[in-house]
Amino acid sequence: MTEEIDEAKLTHLLGHWIEHNESHSKSFRDWAVKIETAGFGDAAKEILLAADKIDGSTVSLNKAKEKL
Repeated sequence: MTEEIDEAKLTHLLGHWIEHNESHSKSFRDWAVKIETAGFGDAAKEILLAADKIDGSTVSLNKAKEKL
């Protein structure tokens, strides 16, 4: 099965992925605050690291979108 890929489709897809990542990063950060408050500081730190990695991925996706 082949799928037609063009700039418009890629722009839409990248926009969706970027929005999705931003939503997850925000959710992770919000939850990290709650988890830290509940006394699970080490777990909260790991969740913040995951959010940072998602943010790094979002930077790459934005660069890919700019190169279209």
